[in-house]
Amino acid sequence: MTGASDDDPSGVATYFQVGAQFGYGLLWPMLSSYPLMATIQEISARLGRVTGHGIAGNLRRHYSPVWLWGITALLLVANVINLGADIGAMGASVQLLVGGPALLYSALFAAVLVLLQVFVPYTRYARFLKWLTVALFAHVVTVFGGARALGRGPEGHTAAAPELGAAPIQALVAVLGTTISLCLFLWQTSQEVSDTDTHEFESPLKRAPEQAPVRFHRIRTDTFLGMAFLNLVAYFIILTAAAVLHASGKIDIQTSAQAAEALRPVAGPFAFVLFAAGIIGTGLLTLPVLAGSAGYALGEALRWPVGLERKTCQVRGFYAIIAVSTLLGLDLVLKIDPIKALFYSAIINGVTAAPVMLLIMLMASNTRIMGAFTLKGWLRWVAGHGGDGRGRHRRVHHSGEVRASHREGQSP
Repeated sequence: MTGASDDDPSGVATYFQVGAQFGYGLLWPMLSSYPLMATIQEISARLGRVTGHGIAGNLRRHYSPVWLWGITALLLVANVINLGADIGAMGASVQLLVGGPALLYSALFAAVLVLLQVFVPYTRYARFLKWLTVALFAHVVTVFGGARALGRGPEGHTAAAPELGAAPIQALVAVLGTTISLCLFLWQTSQEVSDTDTHEFESPLKRAPEQAPVRFHRIRTDTFLGMAFLNLVAYFIILTAAAVLHASGKIDIQTSAQAAEALRPVAGPFAFVLFAAGIIGTGLLTLPVLAGSAGYALGEALRWPVGLERKTCQVRGFYAIIAVSTLLGLDLVLKIDPIKALFYSAIINGVTAAPVMLLIMLMASNTRIMGAFTLKGWLRWVAGHGGDGRGRHRRVHHSGEVRASHREGQSP
C-alpha cells in the first residue's frame, strides 16, 4: 500500500513530464534510488514496531520541540497540497471518461474517502484498496501498446545516458522529491504501530522481543517488495512518456489529465481509458495515506490518541485532522494552479526528506529509543552511524531528551 500510494496522480504527472521532455535520459534514478528507498522504509517500519510510537511520537519523547513542530508543519503543508493536486486529477480523469463537472467529481471523491476513514476500520476497506494496486499496471500495458501503435518498441532505453544541464537537474530533483516522500516514512511507521495496537497478541518489540525474528522478516519482505513495486511502476510511467509521447514530439505535458489526452491520438482509445482509470485507482489508494499520515503526525505531536482502527468517539481529534486536511486540499483545487502546487510540494518534500531520514537513522541507532534492537549489520552501515548512537544523540539533543523524559515520568 505504501509503495503503490507513492505513484499517485501528482507523481504520475511529474514522471510523465520528465519522460515526455527528456525521453529515456532520466530513467536511471528509478533504478539507482531503489536501495536507499527500500532501506529507509525498512528502518522506519522497525522504528514503529520496536517502540510502539510513530516518528512524531518518538520525536516528541526524545528530541527538541523545534524538530517535532518544524517537520510536522512541513508535512502538513506538503500533504495538503498533494491532496489538492490528487483530488483535482481524479476529478479531471472522470471528466475525461464520462464528461460532466470535474469539481463535483473531486468533491465526491473527497467526501467518500473522509467518510470511509472516519466510519470504517481501515483494515476492512484496505482489503479492497489493495486490489486497486492492479490499476498501476496500466502503465506497463500502455507503454507496449503505445509503442506498437507507433511502430517502434522501447528498445535501447536501458543504455540511455544520464542527462546533464540545469533543466535535467531540476527534473531530477522533482523526481526524487516525488519518490522519496516524508509521508511514506510516517505512514510506514504508523502502520506498524497500528498493528501492535489492534491485534491482541501483538506488542512493541521492546516489550515482546521474542516476536522480533518473525516481525523483522515480514517487515523486510514487505518493504523491499513494496518499494520495488513503486520503482517498477514509476520506471514504466517515464518509459511510457518517453516511448510514446517524446518519440512523437509531444513534450509539453503538465498534468496527468493532459497525459491521458495526449495518449489518445497516439496510442489509441484503449490506452487512454486504461490510463485515465489508473489515475482514479491510484488516487483512491493515495488519499487515505496522505490524510492519514497528516493525522498521525499532528495527533502524536499533540499527544492525542490516534489510529484508523479506533472508533470516532475515541479519536475525534485524529479524524478531525484527516477531514480538515482533505477539505483544505479540495479548497486548493479552486484557488491554486495545480502545476505550481505540485512544484511547491516537491520542493517541500525534497527539503524535508534528507533531515528526516537522518533523524530516523539516528533514532533507530539509539539504544535509549530502540533498546536491544538498534541497527546492526548493513542497515547500520547504510545509516552511517558508527556507534550505538547514544552519546552523539545526547550531546545534540540532550535538552529535548530531558524534557521528554520528565513528561513521560522517566529518569532523564
